[in-house]
Amino acid sequence: MHRVIERQRRQEMAILYASLRNLLPPNYIRGKRSISDQVDGAVSYIMYLKNRIDGLSGKRDELKKVWGNSSGFHQGMSMSCIEAFPSSVVVRQSLDGVEIVISDSVGAQALTLSKVLQQLLEEGLDVVNCVSSRTDASLIHTIKYE
Repeated sequence: MHRVIERQRRQEMAILYASLRNLLPPNYIRGKRSISDQVDGAVSYIMYLKNRIDGLSGKRDELKKVWGNSSGFHQGMSMSCIEAFPSSVVVRQSLDGVEIVISDSVGAQALTLSKVLQQLLEEGLDVVNCVSSRTDASLIHTIKYE
């Protein structure tokens, strides 16, 4: 009876270690390594994720201070970029980051999307997605970034 229980325990542990190994990115587990190496790789990956979360949380808090509302959006931008902005800019938090919705009229004074994207990159932000739509008299740009 004791042997059967011990065998089941070892099988369960092997399954759990295999599931842990499958959750880790390949660069944290290379080849067939010992269980202690796998656990060490998991700890390293968890610490990496924790540091990344802390860094992104700090960046998010900083962005909330600077870009908390659409009027505050211009506080962190340079003057040349502010002059190019249209009258309708909305910055809001989305599930996977922050979203900017720009509504601009079509014409000679139209906003150049590349200027906005360039400014976001200069501010150190990672643009995840950008979608542009055209209606009869306006352009609507939706930019998601981290």
